[in-house]
Amino acid sequence: MPPPEQSLSLPRYLQENEISEEFRDLIVSIPTEKGWVANHFHQYQGFWHTTRQLQGLLACQKHFQAEDGDIYLVTTPKSGSTWLKAMMFALVHRVSFPDPKQHPLLTNNPHALVPFLEHEYIGKEFLDFTNFTFPRLFSTHLPLVSLPKSVNSSNCKLVYLCRNPKDTFVSLWHFTNKLRPENWGANSLEETFDKFCRGVSLYGPFWDHVLGYWKESLERSQRVFFLRYEEMKNEPKIHLRRLSEFLGCPFSLEEENNGVLDEILELCSFENLSNLEVNKIGMLPSGEKHEAFFRRGEVGDSMNFLTAEMLEKMDMITEQKFHGSGLKL
Repeated sequence: MPPPEQSLSLPRYLQENEISEEFRDLIVSIPTEKGWVANHFHQYQGFWHTTRQLQGLLACQKHFQAEDGDIYLVTTPKSGSTWLKAMMFALVHRVSFPDPKQHPLLTNNPHALVPFLEHEYIGKEFLDFTNFTFPRLFSTHLPLVSLPKSVNSSNCKLVYLCRNPKDTFVSLWHFTNKLRPENWGANSLEETFDKFCRGVSLYGPFWDHVLGYWKESLERSQRVFFLRYEEMKNEPKIHLRRLSEFLGCPFSLEEENNGVLDEILELCSFENLSNLEVNKIGMLPSGEKHEAFFRRGEVGDSMNFLTAEMLEKMDMITEQKFHGSGLKL
C-alpha cells in the first residue's frame, strides 16, 4: 500500500481517496483480501471487486436505467473483451461506417467506443447516455447477480464471452502486473494462481461468473448469447454471422457477396488493432495504457507458464465446478 502522500500521484485506477462514510461502513462489513493491483478486494454479492470498482458497481445498480434494445457485452476479465467490443461495434454500426479505411476503430480504442458500464459510474451517480446511437452498446464484467435491475427487466440482449480458465488466468496475471507501478514489483505467479483458484480475482470466482450466464443462456436463449473465445478464434466468420442473427441485424446476401464479414474480421483482428498508433500510445481516462490490453491472444498460451501440477489443479477445479452443468471450457 502506498503512503498517503503518494496516493495522488498514482494513476486514477489505483486511487482510493474519495470514499463516503456510507461506503466505508459497507466495506468494513464485508470480506476483504489483498488485491492483485489495487490495495484491496472486497466480496460483494459473492464476487470480488476492487474498492473503486465496487463504488462504480453500487452507483450503477442504483442509478442506471436500461432501455429496450440495449446490447450488453459481458465478459470475465481477459477473455477477449477488447476483441469482442471491436467486432460488436463494427457489426452493429456497419451501415453508419461502411468504409473500413475511415472507421472509428482506426483512431479510437475499443474501450472508448464501448465503455465498461460500472467503470463509468465510478465517482458519479447521474450519467447522460442520450448521445449514444441506437442500439446502445455497453460492456460489463458484472456477474449476472449484480446486473442493475433495469437490465433484467428490460427487453435487451446480452452477449457473453468466456475463455478457458488457464489462459484467462495467465492473461490476467500478465495484465495486472503491467498495471502495477514499477516500484511495487510484480505479483508472483504462484501467489496469484492460488488466489485465482480460491476465487479471489477480479470479478471472481471465475467459475461462478461463467456458470451464472451459462445457465441463463440455457433458460433464456433469446436473451443471452453464450460464446467461447476458443470457438470464436477457430471459426470467427461463422460466429460473427450467428451474432448478427441473434441481434436481429443479419448480413444480407449482398453483404456476404461483397465481403463485408471479411472486412469486419480484418478490421478487428488482433494484428490490425494491436498495430494501430492509438493502441500503442493511447491511454484510457482512468490511466490504463491502451497497449496493456494487447498481448498475444493465443489459445493455449498457459502451457508456456503453468507447471504440470498447476494445469492439473486448474482442470480438476473446473471439472468439479462445472459438473452436471453440460458446460466445457
